[in-house]
Amino acid sequence: MLIGLIRSHEHTSDKAKDPKLKSHYYRLSKDRAWEEVSSILKKMKGYKVLHEVQTVGEIVMEKKSMAGRTMDITIQVVGTGPGNTAVDIYSASRGSLGDLGANYRNIQEIYSVLDRKLANFKT
Repeated sequence: MLIGLIRSHEHTSDKAKDPKLKSHYYRLSKDRAWEEVSSILKKMKGYKVLHEVQTVGEIVMEKKSMAGRTMDITIQVVGTGPGNTAVDIYSASRGSLGDLGANYRNIQEIYSVLDRKLANFKT
């Protein structure tokens, strides 16, 4: 929470120190993963899909906080091999003040929904 006072972004990767911020992998081809992830994200309450670029595997979303701040969220769907795909998330708040952990919670919420809906494909 202390870091949230000054930091206004969060992202996932294979090298993340926090295990909850590690990339998530699914046993799906990139195209199938794209269809599934895109469909799931469009149905999430409180989030608005703004832009999708399937060729680069990027989905850009927006979420407004209770306090009225806007957070920009980018989801990357990356093929890592035949039949395997990684999903990474970058979430950033507009403005200069810290987010009090809101971006971290956004990532956890999105991963939770994806993992639940794609449980049969999670690795």
